[in-house]
Amino acid sequence: QVQLVESGGGLVQAGGSLSLSCAAAGYTFGSYVMGWFRLSPGKEREFVASISGSGDTTDYADSVKGRFTISRDNAKNTGNLQMDSLEPEDTAVYSCTAVDRWNRRRSPNYWGRGTQVVVSS
Repeated sequence: QVQLVESGGGLVQAGGSLSLSCAAAGYTFGSYVMGWFRLSPGKEREFVASISGSGDTTDYADSVKGRFTISRDNAKNTGNLQMDSLEPEDTAVYSCTAVDRWNRRRSPNYWGRGTQVVVSS
C-alpha cells in the first residue's frame, strides 16, 4: 500500500517559517521524483517544488523561489519542504506527491492527504 503522509502544517504570521514533512511508504521512494503541490479555495492546484529521486536536482515555482527549500532523505523515506518568509498568499493545503517523470505537468502517481498552512497578516 502506497502511503504519503504530510505533517507540520499550521498557522503562522506573515514573515514566519514552517517546515513540512512527508513520510513515504509502499514504493521505491528513491526512484520517484518527490513534489509538493498546493491548493487554495477558488484557485487551480499549483506546483510548488520538486526534487529528483537522488536529490541532486530541484525545481521551484517562481512564486516560492528563494523562500522555500525542498529536500529528501532516501534512507528514511522522508521529504521536507522548508518554508521561510511566508506570505498570506502561501495559505493553502499542501500535498506531497511522487512522480515517475521529471515533468512539472505530469500528473503525480501518488498523492498524500495534504496539510493545511495558514499565513496571517
